[in-house]
Amino acid sequence: MLLTRKSSDRGYADHGWLKSWHSFSFASYFDPRFMGFRQLRVINQDIVAPGQGFPTHGHADMEIITVVLRGTIEHKDSMGNKELVKAGEIQRMSAGTGVRHSEFNPSASEDLELLQIWIEPAERGIEPSYEQVSVHPVDGETLKLLVAPMKEEAPVHIHQSVRIYRAELKAGQTLDLPLKAERYGWIQLISGELSVRDEQLKAGDGLAISREANLPVKAVADGTAFLLFDLA
Repeated sequence: MLLTRKSSDRGYADHGWLKSWHSFSFASYFDPRFMGFRQLRVINQDIVAPGQGFPTHGHADMEIITVVLRGTIEHKDSMGNKELVKAGEIQRMSAGTGVRHSEFNPSASEDLELLQIWIEPAERGIEPSYEQVSVHPVDGETLKLLVAPMKEEAPVHIHQSVRIYRAELKAGQTLDLPLKAERYGWIQLISGELSVRDEQLKAGDGLAISREANLPVKAVADGTAFLLFDLA
């Protein structure tokens, strides 16, 4: 079964320095139909103005993944990490028993755009931890594994039976999604256009996939890129 979440139907908040689109209920935006999907709790598309950002705040018992689409994040946290996370890099923070952090756009002239993803962990009360990696596709590579459960081979690891892939396709290219019949999936389209059976997705759209093994997708435009979440 497929269910499309149109970009225009997402929650939206304009704070001046921050423009944020919420695929699921978040902060003051509430939609009882979209409280999350399986273990996936948050997908926020954020654009942060130059020199602005999120002051120090806390999280607990959540796997927080940040995918930088353009620009750079200046990250500081209570674990002692002080990092710059650039476009093409992925950051994972397991909040566990509790962590505090800040995120700022250090540029004086360029916007920062990112996807912030929250995934509910399989276990609560774990020790907080941090990972950051640069992930660039190899020429001709259409699908790349970004995130996997602990002890599996992947660039980034989380405490949950969830995998995240990034796909990049040219117009006309097809791909069978690596989903098993008993699993669930979510597509978040970053750019381009994608055809999935009778569903036509454009940038910002999401698609919930329930128990569809090896579902074929086709890029309708060049520069089509999306995240695929393989969920339990």
